[in-house]
Amino acid sequence: MDEFVTLIYNGKEMLLPVVTGSEGEKAIDIARLRAETGFITLDPGYVNTGSCLSAITFMDGEKGILRYRGIPVEQLAEHSTFKETAYLLINGRLPNRTELTQFSINLNDNSLVHTDLKVFFQNFPRASHPMGILSAMVNALRSFYPSLGTSEEEINITMTRLLAKVRTMAAMSYKISRGHELVLPRPDLTYCENFLNMMFDTPVKPYEIKKEVVRALRVFWILHADHEQNCSTSSVRMVGSARVNLYAAISAGIAALWGPLHGGANQAVIEMLTDVHTSGGNCRKAVERAKDKNDPFRLPGFGHRVYKTYDPRAKIIKKICDELLESMQISDPLLDIARELEEIALKDPYFIDHNLYPNVDFYSGIVLRAIGIPTNMFTVMFALGRLPGWIAQWKESTDDPHWKISRPRQIYTGNQQCDYIPLHAR
Repeated sequence: MDEFVTLIYNGKEMLLPVVTGSEGEKAIDIARLRAETGFITLDPGYVNTGSCLSAITFMDGEKGILRYRGIPVEQLAEHSTFKETAYLLINGRLPNRTELTQFSINLNDNSLVHTDLKVFFQNFPRASHPMGILSAMVNALRSFYPSLGTSEEEINITMTRLLAKVRTMAAMSYKISRGHELVLPRPDLTYCENFLNMMFDTPVKPYEIKKEVVRALRVFWILHADHEQNCSTSSVRMVGSARVNLYAAISAGIAALWGPLHGGANQAVIEMLTDVHTSGGNCRKAVERAKDKNDPFRLPGFGHRVYKTYDPRAKIIKKICDELLESMQISDPLLDIARELEEIALKDPYFIDHNLYPNVDFYSGIVLRAIGIPTNMFTVMFALGRLPGWIAQWKESTDDPHWKISRPRQIYTGNQQCDYIPLHAR
């Protein structure tokens, strides 16, 4: 039997259908609310508003669950490659051996970028943030690849091209910022190995690819591959709803991810840990300051908009972080501070009552730091991981038979009608 919610206003009743997801989530369908009542709903920040039906990612913030296409992220982090995870998100299933081989070949074939792009990179001011450059350059890809077919094969080529070239462009931006020669991708290396080699290999010091570092990067990217309808993903869907090309939609996602409250959080964690370290390393004092509403100091990396328990990704990345530092014999004072902060916060009633548990950003910055990624590239690394999710979300929205261009409503609070005042009378 269909379920309904009854809305009563001024003695009139309206039945609103209840929509139930595959995991038992429920929503009230208000699609005809304004047409039948003249009302809209008001929900700042879309805290209680579902913008779409999606079969890509499931999250349960109360239980600490995250699954891609039904597969727990813990299993993917343990067993899957990043390429497999990307294929899963975009195509809805894991690839067989033949499909994975062909996907790898396509990624390799599309990994080179047009030489004119180097000129674009070199003309950005040296102080430009890599995320601003990446957003502009992804948008510019449309100029280099203007033919965007509508067949499934042509769309798959465009999506594969993005996955391959954005990785190369990210490494290229780092090399150019340091004044180094570019390192080309190699067909004998995996997706993660290629990125590390393009970043750090030099003619005078060949880069040694270590399996522990490759594993850490692989897991980091898998954990960031998708995360339901967050700010950047919703931006990709909203911009994409205008039927812009994929490059423009992804560029919008990169711009949204740039924000310190979103993708920039792991950089903010490192900066916070550095501040605590340089000011004497008093973690208990830092926790007390974070609880003081009159003190602007905050502890980035604690709490999450959705998770009301320990972020499942944080558990995984913490383990990876410990293993990476031990294998590389790195002693990082920031990690010691992070561990002490976590221990204090997890026992503090204020943090417990407000569900302020460590999230994935708390340890991911230390992982990137150990790999050798400079702090201003942290958000770019996030974007590379999130790229498959953005592509999958864009593809799902364009395939939606009930597609509508995104156009939120508002409640106007400005002046009522008033007359124009001539300049001499003002």
